[in-house]
Amino acid sequence: MTISVQYVGFKSKAIVREFSFLVRESLAEPHEVTFTILNEAFTARRISFQNGPDICSLKLHRELADFVNKPMKSHYHISETELDDYQATHSTKPAKGFYPPRPQEAL
Repeated sequence: MTISVQYVGFKSKAIVREFSFLVRESLAEPHEVTFTILNEAFTARRISFQNGPDICSLKLHRELADFVNKPMKSHYHISETELDDYQATHSTKPAKGFYPPRPQEAL
């Protein structure tokens, strides 16, 4: 069975930001799956707006892997634990300069 996933976009709502994906399975009709993340996670800088689709996509792929054992839902919420796990595994590394440091010259 071939499954394809397409990110459709997001909607900003009063309390949450909603991310939408289309899931197509072989010859079946595509169905929409939505994920919500509390706006507070973005305003408190726990995750950036750019990372929203990525964290939702990761959860979607985990759900698709479990799809054979249970039916797929059409709506999911990203929990605080999932946000923490994402932050821990996707922490930013300090930027390095373009050039390596100069070696110390002997005086």
